[in-house]
Amino acid sequence: MSLPSKIYVAGHRGMVGSAIVRMLQQEGQQQIITRQHSELNLTEQAAVRAFFEEEKPDQVYLAAAKVGGIHANNTYPADFIYDNLMIEANIIDAAFRNGVKKLLFLGSSCIYPKMAEQPMKEDALLTGVLEPTNEPYALAKIAGIKLCESYNRQFGASHGIDYRSVMPTNLYGPGDNYHGENSHVIPALIRRFHEAKEQGVPNVTIWGSGTPRREFLYVDDMARACLHVMKLPQATYNEQTRPMLSHINVGFGDDVTIGELARLIRHVVGYEGNMSFDPTKPDGTMRKLMDSSRLQSLGWKARVSLEDGLKMAYQDFLQSSSVRK
Repeated sequence: MSLPSKIYVAGHRGMVGSAIVRMLQQEGQQQIITRQHSELNLTEQAAVRAFFEEEKPDQVYLAAAKVGGIHANNTYPADFIYDNLMIEANIIDAAFRNGVKKLLFLGSSCIYPKMAEQPMKEDALLTGVLEPTNEPYALAKIAGIKLCESYNRQFGASHGIDYRSVMPTNLYGPGDNYHGENSHVIPALIRRFHEAKEQGVPNVTIWGSGTPRREFLYVDDMARACLHVMKLPQATYNEQTRPMLSHINVGFGDDVTIGELARLIRHVVGYEGNMSFDPTKPDGTMRKLMDSSRLQSLGWKARVSLEDGLKMAYQDFLQSSSVRK
């Protein structure tokens, strides 16, 4: 299949967006359009419309989003729902108005109900109450799925548009956020074990019991999945989805306990001190695993093992740490 002439990657400086750019470049894509926030505020409708009218991309990867951990979601719920709704509504509508036939929207596993049956299948969407701590963000991501579906239903036949959605599990890898307080579990543990090694700290205490299970996918595998889904023939994609249940899960296919994850990161970092758990701290949901059988049946499978991915993530941390210094 020949590559489209112009591809716009929204959110190209983020972990997923930058991985998508890398994959497109590896495939020989010559014209990749990007804009930094200082050049284009995606929450401003007029600016987004003007950008699309000027650039006229052929395809769009919508990886731009306002993201953050539990603390940020709890503290700034209005920002999370407003910014994400505006970003996706502005881009999807401007893409349609300017003749973009193919678009891929990237969501999140948090779209599924808090008590969804494990592993979480695509049809669990809208079957129960969401996790309260990130409900505004999750609702915005659900709206993004429904925007794609609604434009397809209203304009698919008449205008030939084909807008798709993928829902990734927990991602990690190059470009991750290693902030001491606002990062997710893998970058947080990488930083904690590294600093403990550097400072000679005898013990690292992990919040919770260590028994909850989580699934992790290396970000370059996610980028490969995005390109794979975009290349699928429309008939093939439609066979595996429904007009009002059109999203596809992207996961590693297996999960580990937080304790197993911590021990693996300790090994990768080379920390030789002790590790303990604090069961007085909250565990959160006991298991979050995506059912990715639909995507696997379409010919995609994760390539990077958790240990190999963690080794590459640690190298990225070391490089980003040297840059910060």
